Amino acid sequence: MSVLMRDEAQTRAQLLDVRRYTIELDLTTGDETFDSTTVIRFTTRADADTFVEVKPAELRSVTLDGHPLDPETLDGNRLPLEHLTAGDHELRVEAAMRYSRTGEGMHRFTDPSDGETYVYTQLFMNDVQRVFAAFDQPDLKSVFDLTVKAPEGWTVLANSITEHTDGLWKAAPTPLISTYLVAVAAGPWHSVTTQHRGLPFGLHCRASLAPHLDTDTDELFEITKQCYDRYHEKFDEPYPFDSYDQAFVPEFNAGAMENPGLVTFRDEFVYRSAVTDTERQTRAMVIAHEMAHMWFGDLVTLAWWDDIWLNESFAEYMGYQTLTEATRFTDTWTDFGVVRKGWGYDADQRPSTHPVAPEAVDDTASALLNFDGISYAKGASALRQLVTWLGEKDFLAGINTHFARHRFANATLADFIDSLAAHTDRDVHAWADAWLRTTGVDTLTPTVTRGTDGTHTLHIQHTGSRPHRITVGLYDLDIADEGHHLALRERLDLDIPQHEPQPIGKRPTLLLLNDGDLTYTKVRFDPHSFDGVRTALSGLPEPLSRAVVWNALRDAVRDGELPATAYLDTARTHLPRETDLALVQGVLGFASTQVADRYLTPEQRPAALTTLTTLCRDLIRRTEDGDHPGLRLIAVRHCIDAATHPEPIATWLADGTVPGGPELDPDLRWRILGRLAVLGETDEATIAAELRRDPSATGQEGAARCRAALPDPDSKARAWDAMFNGDDLSNYLLTATAQGFWQPEQAELLQPYVARFYTDAVAVADRRGPAIADVLGRWAFPVHAVDTETLRLGEATLDDPNLIPALRRKLTDQLDDLSRALRVRQQ
Repeated sequence: MSVLMRDEAQTRAQLLDVRRYTIELDLTTGDETFDSTTVIRFTTRADADTFVEVKPAELRSVTLDGHPLDPETLDGNRLPLEHLTAGDHELRVEAAMRYSRTGEGMHRFTDPSDGETYVYTQLFMNDVQRVFAAFDQPDLKSVFDLTVKAPEGWTVLANSITEHTDGLWKAAPTPLISTYLVAVAAGPWHSVTTQHRGLPFGLHCRASLAPHLDTDTDELFEITKQCYDRYHEKFDEPYPFDSYDQAFVPEFNAGAMENPGLVTFRDEFVYRSAVTDTERQTRAMVIAHEMAHMWFGDLVTLAWWDDIWLNESFAEYMGYQTLTEATRFTDTWTDFGVVRKGWGYDADQRPSTHPVAPEAVDDTASALLNFDGISYAKGASALRQLVTWLGEKDFLAGINTHFARHRFANATLADFIDSLAAHTDRDVHAWADAWLRTTGVDTLTPTVTRGTDGTHTLHIQHTGSRPHRITVGLYDLDIADEGHHLALRERLDLDIPQHEPQPIGKRPTLLLLNDGDLTYTKVRFDPHSFDGVRTALSGLPEPLSRAVVWNALRDAVRDGELPATAYLDTARTHLPRETDLALVQGVLGFASTQVADRYLTPEQRPAALTTLTTLCRDLIRRTEDGDHPGLRLIAVRHCIDAATHPEPIATWLADGTVPGGPELDPDLRWRILGRLAVLGETDEATIAAELRRDPSATGQEGAARCRAALPDPDSKARAWDAMFNGDDLSNYLLTATAQGFWQPEQAELLQPYVARFYTDAVAVADRRGPAIADVLGRWAFPVHAVDTETLRLGEATLDDPNLIPALRRKLTDQLDDLSRALRVRQQ
């Protein structure tokens, strides 16, 4: 399939005005394909040749202005339109299109719980051509008029309100939107509807998940309404579409997709098992994020993919900020600091880093690679710093000017900066050059000197080039408090690099740079403050301040400046007193998946797992009163994951409960069984029995994960064959199998597969495409083989001419992480 080049898109945008798509889809033609008929009405501004994209299973007929074109002229995914004259034209394309099992195009899923089938579209970037013929680029917006023929008993959802008669579902014509934002979701959905401020709202999920959706309906609608109302307070432009549906769909690759009027979410957000309040907050943030896209991305859309940050960074920032302002989740920036900030820092230190707003993205394949921690987390961090520097009033005024100037059209970075500049005397163009056109992470390091009069002065060393407005927190130890409480003495607002040495009086126990986490930078501690961290970290009064400290420790481990064992010791000391769920989850996650599994040697790993197990048991004992169910759930999960012996988790599984709670729900049962599989303490018969108990799609994934984790040669061979020698596994079943396959405890058994990964993954990615390449690079990579031979094999693979861009990017990142792990071990 040919990727679309930027210069091709610009040429076509100058040539065409695409007025309307009339699309007819027939979903009743079988399990493998569906019929697609598209009529495109467009105007050419000059005599020229161009092309339309379509990727059919069978191209049946093409007519241009009533004259037939030869379907055999289709070249890959491009159908040439030659000798067009200036003026109006009508193109009609009839084709059979193939259903997907990879989450791209029209994905088809049959629910193992009840046998019901569902389909939905994911047309992002360049996958609309898998569903209907289109001039597939974001700046050729058009009206879309959609009709769908569906089996009896199905409901069809689309971007706009649908009506149906005799199995035909017709959606109201859309306003002007981009091709990648068209959406269809069809099946026997369980739906709950309401209205808010005159607008229809809907929630939809598979029938088998109906009880779980119904349990959370009030919460989901409340969050949706609160965000909707808050955005209407912020934005002058009203919500621009005729309805707001949220569909939770199976085997979805992303967290969600901002289709106008029909947001699709991965249906893991319909919780079958117990979750923490932080996980509910994450779901709420995704709701807020996707609703922000109705303005940032849908109403005003990027002109080309180099400005993806105009979509994602804004939605990320607005999602967290609006959730904090409008809902019960008021500590969302702590979760951002713990989870998302690290994602951005890690991405920005790899060879594949790129500016938030790169100067040029040459083609769609390259653009797809930029949906990463930089476009989301770093971009949102930059916007948070911009608001700190500019002021929220001027920031929102600039946003509203941007909407007014470019509503139902396209815009660029230059357009946005011009909109901001209209409301401030500050040099936002210089700010954009410093923050959005550069790569890498700055570092701020404090030095405290003592004067002859006994007072102290703060000096800040700035490594990097960006300006920062930061807060510095000065904390003193409250010696009257046996719990080592740190009391805030003062916060200083400083501009970097302009600030002068700052008098601070008495030396504080802890001097914390970037207190409040308002900028994007790594921070270090002076020696005295580091002693204060080790003694009293958990005594910091605000969770966001503690998040800044934990991130600094994380960065120091990754940079080889703090021993990984010291991070574990700090966690062992302070997590038992931590109350913020996001912090507990984030610290335990880094301690287990990075410190224990990668940064420590195999000889050190058992002691690290023992430390984590002891820590989790402390948390379980602390929560026996039942007042902290979320904290207890996190501790139980990590206690399972760190188990080095079958007891006590085998007894928990047999009894169906953890002593003192919680009772084991499906998630915890599969989690325990998966760990027992790794330890060689279960077998196929037990896995099959558990699958009979839970035959759901999640159960199928759990069984695949467990089977791949069994430590015997036959089980590994079967799992490898399923992943690499056949194309039957869906994106989710492939992920589950890969997650189970590689285990640090099984290094000797798995050694022959390390070299095989590189050759086999290249072939599968080339055969199955970028979504599967992402799964392979993320989950099937041998992350626990931390040695120079794994690195050598990987670096050699980067020279393979058959390596598709999506897998090349994943391997580049994984190999850089592997190099970092080797350096950390050596240091």
